[in-house]
Amino acid sequence: MNRISLLSPRLANQIAAGEVVERPASVVKELLENSLDAGADRIEIDVEQGGVKLIRLRDNGSGVIKDDLALALSRHATSKIKDLDDLEAVATLGFRGEALASISSVSRLTLTSCAAGVAESWQVRAEGREMVPELQPAAHPPGTTIEMRDLFFNTPARRKFLRTEKTEFGHLEEVVKRLALSRFDVAISLRHNGRVIHQLRPASSQVELERRVASLCGPKFMENAVALDVEAAGLRLWGWVGLPTFSRSQADLQYFFVNGRSIRDKLVAHAVRQAYRDVLYNGRHPTFVLFLELNPADVDVNVHPTKHEVRFRDGRLVHDFLFRTLHRGLAEVSPADQVEAGGVSPPGLTQLDSGQPVADPVQQVQQQAMPLGFNPNPSSQPTAGQVREQIAAYAALHPAQAAVGVGQSRGIESVPSIDRNLEPTLPPESATETPPLGYAVAQLHGIYILSQNEQGLVVVDMHAAHERVVYERMKVSFAEEGITSQPLLVPQSMALSSQEADCAEEFSELFKQLGFELARMSEESLVIRQVPALLKQTDVEQLVRDVLADLRVLGDSDRVQAEMNQILATMACHGSVRANRQLTLPEMNALLRDMERTERSGQCNHGRPTWTQLDMDALDKLFLRGQ
Repeated sequence: MNRISLLSPRLANQIAAGEVVERPASVVKELLENSLDAGADRIEIDVEQGGVKLIRLRDNGSGVIKDDLALALSRHATSKIKDLDDLEAVATLGFRGEALASISSVSRLTLTSCAAGVAESWQVRAEGREMVPELQPAAHPPGTTIEMRDLFFNTPARRKFLRTEKTEFGHLEEVVKRLALSRFDVAISLRHNGRVIHQLRPASSQVELERRVASLCGPKFMENAVALDVEAAGLRLWGWVGLPTFSRSQADLQYFFVNGRSIRDKLVAHAVRQAYRDVLYNGRHPTFVLFLELNPADVDVNVHPTKHEVRFRDGRLVHDFLFRTLHRGLAEVSPADQVEAGGVSPPGLTQLDSGQPVADPVQQVQQQAMPLGFNPNPSSQPTAGQVREQIAAYAALHPAQAAVGVGQSRGIESVPSIDRNLEPTLPPESATETPPLGYAVAQLHGIYILSQNEQGLVVVDMHAAHERVVYERMKVSFAEEGITSQPLLVPQSMALSSQEADCAEEFSELFKQLGFELARMSEESLVIRQVPALLKQTDVEQLVRDVLADLRVLGDSDRVQAEMNQILATMACHGSVRANRQLTLPEMNALLRDMERTERSGQCNHGRPTWTQLDMDALDKLFLRGQ
């Protein structure tokens, strides 16, 4: 039997390095966090060969005194926490005291510092051998310079796992971006192989903040982002969220910060995904730069050595706050807001206000709202009872569509949905402004509405736009009476784990609110006696399992509502005006006015854009006018 013995300091630090130092990007993250914790407002980073050969970081922070230099390279040595109370309310980025010790164990590290108020500067070296630091005087301005060379020179097996120089620098640059977004007040420069990559000045005003975000995330993001700043229940969420039409194929433009710390959290990801639920195209990912501020005592950052994960004391409160804030922020974006901000236009076309004159408003017509597509009386809005009757009839006639969810076929005939007896009338004499989406001038191929506003030309996909209008009205009408349940003729039993069964009992009231009646039959089985009427054609057992999975992880679930919304969206799709339907000018203008009043009217139920703006400058460029 092998005897128990203490690990050597070198081996212990190299084991810790396996958790803290994965690649050059990990080194830059730890060093940047130390600089920010030291109060630096100017940081310079020099990198060679993707950070494998050299990483040099210089700051103007508070520095380290001579007596603490050697100790700084020791494991679990930190100035940021003293006792358990400090750990329970961490307000700094670093606190574990492992970074410098881990880095110095797998590289050649030199730390030079001049502490604030001290005339002398000193330097300490360590080269991953027996961790015996060498201390000597040096010349250095106030602040600290850390130079790391030859990463993993003494652990060749680890070095083999590194990727190409381009890949490693890409990860490193991403770390710098995240830290630069977390601290707008700090000037940061990054050079790679002698070439300047980023030169960021401090930002304080809103314009400067947006300029830095645009330089790091791209100007297109800022052109298609909505600014948020909401505070409630001791929480504050501010930043920018991209419009649903500005989505990406990868989740590579998502930055979320908790008290200035960049994190990746399942609870946050779920709240964001839920907020974008019925406005994002299938398989696409939203974009955002968001900052959550709360009491440090209400969040645990000591979950993982990389500090990428956090645990909220009241996760359900945080999740609900994030979802409601983002959901409301996206819903309140109207066509007027988008037109004022430059609208939406195809790639490569600018979005500038040309100030061109528009047609005389006397030539335009006054509009009335478009009713729901399957309402037999087009002059009135349907009641919640009528909607429920239509839902029941739809589910009975189209069980496949009700079970599958959203359909996107253009070939299904629609019940007439627009009043063709509208008479053109003159607008009030006081009408001096053109509506955001302007006035219709023509219909193109029975698919698009062409409209003229003050900026230029608006092109509207009439089916997509009417689909969103109908869908939003259906959701409001359906919500007036709540969820109607229907007993199962033969109760359905399901086997599951004891933990899932316990969760079902704990949240039995929530299941009743969702329209389910569940009864526990044994330690590992439930019986479903009642289900929401609208979902009787769906896979109820799988839906219950999915809801239980959400409840166990997040304490809440929106899957039932999502299933119902899918069916309503399908019905709205089938009940909207179809392609090749010829509309009159009053009908087209009625749709435009409804879009201006409807939440999320910029996207259809499947996440596709419903309209786009071509300003006069963009049109002039197409025809080379003025060149």
